[in-house]
Order: sequence, then C-alpha cells, then structure tokens
Amino acid sequence: MTQTDTQKKVVKPGLFGRFRAWFFTGLLVTAPVLLTVYITWATIKLIDSQVSKLLPGFETSILGNVPGVGLLIGAVLITLIGAIAAGFMGRYIIRLGEAILNRMPVVRSIYGATKQILETVISTQSDAFREVVLVEYPRRQLWVIGFVTGNTKGEVAGRVASSMVNVFVPTTPNPTSGFLLFCPREDVIFLTMTVEEAVKLVVSGGIVTPPDRSQSSAPTKPLAAKSNTGTKFFSKKVTTKRPVVKKNVTKKSTSKKTDASTKQVRKEV
Repeated sequence: MTQTDTQKKVVKPGLFGRFRAWFFTGLLVTAPVLLTVYITWATIKLIDSQVSKLLPGFETSILGNVPGVGLLIGAVLITLIGAIAAGFMGRYIIRLGEAILNRMPVVRSIYGATKQILETVISTQSDAFREVVLVEYPRRQLWVIGFVTGNTKGEVAGRVASSMVNVFVPTTPNPTSGFLLFCPREDVIFLTMTVEEAVKLVVSGGIVTPPDRSQSSAPTKPLAAKSNTGTKFFSKKVTTKRPVVKKNVTKKSTSKKTDASTKQVRKEV
C-alpha cells in the first residue's frame, strides 16, 4: 500500500458548519453562567418578597428596592433566633411551643418528622449522606448509585442477623425523591467519589462522570523478584555445602572402622 492510501482525507467544514460549531461552543460557555445567574436572582427575589411581607413598610422604604437586602435581613434574624434559643429563656419558649404543637393531631406529625430529619442532617456528628455506594438493584447485574444514611437500627436490625446499612437510592433527574433500601454491608460497594460528584452524576443522567480515584500506585514487583532470587541463590549454596560435609564425615568414619577391624584381625592371627 502506498502512503497516500494510508493517509486519511481531512474534510474541512464549510461556512455553515463553522457557524454551527461556534454557536454550540457559545451555548456551552454561556448556558451555565446564565442559568446560575437566573437561579441566584430568582432565589434572592423570592426571599426579598417573603421578608417584605413580614416587615411592614419594608417595600415602601429605600432598602425595599435594593436586591439582596431581604436575604441579609433573613440571615440576621435566623442568627438572632439561634442565639436566643441557646439561652435558658429560649429553651423554655421552645419547650412551650413544642408542647402546644404536640397536642395538634396533624401538625405534630409534620413538625416531629421535619425536626428529626433536620437534626440528623445538620448534626456535625452524623454520618448521613457522607458515603456513596453501589447497590445491585432492582435485579442482578444492574447497579444504582446510593447514599448511606446510617446503620440499620431498631426492630429492622433485630429481625435480620447480618449487619445492615440504610441506603437512599435517588431518582434521576430529581434526587430529592427515591427509595430506602436496607442492604447487608457486604453486598454494597463503597465508592471513593464525593457526595457532590455523585449528585452531579445522578442529576445529569450519567453525562457528568467524576474522575476515578480508586486506582492505587503500581506495586513494586521487580524488587520482590530480586529479593526472591537472592534468597533462592543463597539457599542453593547452603544446600550444596551440607551434603559434601556429610559425605566427608561418612568416608572418614568408614576408613577408621576398616583400620580398626584390620588391626584386630592381625592381633588374632
């Protein structure tokens, strides 16, 4: 085959192809920025509108037209409530409010579930949603991404003999909904990716793939081979010397025995 046959023909795109490539490149660059700005702006406007309803006369004031002031006021109010709740008077007010809410039939279940979830997630000592695992679901040879929410406790753990973990399996593209699975610890595969990377993988439908950090450094096989050969050579030397020494000893002993026997025969004669 000639060199011209092996070379591939490079087809240059036309004018329309260049415009299309430029358009998609610009869309890829601007779309994330525009979406981030839009979502941030919408969130700030939503919080500002809610704060303006709580504070009378806030919309008519000068600060009411400044975006982000409502968000700042809300953060300050939440911090003040937390500071008050940490004191004795604040704890007394919280206990009084919880006692009133616990007497309401429907409200107490909503309040109790919301409080327990927030305490579990926000707690610094909690291990919820800190580990990413692979679970074989819904059948064999099919795997899904899951998040470990803790060790299985209570009646569920008492009914099962093996060590179980609670795994939340999110759905795509909405990771807030999903399934709760109680899986044996030996049946799940713990991954090295972070929770943020796993959420991106789930939301994008597998388009955004995180880097693989599970590859370890290559083992030092040549050094192990050298050490083995050295020990083998040393053992060979030792094993070759020992039988020679034994043979010499046996020869000397047999010669001594023959000399002694011949001397006895001469004496008898």
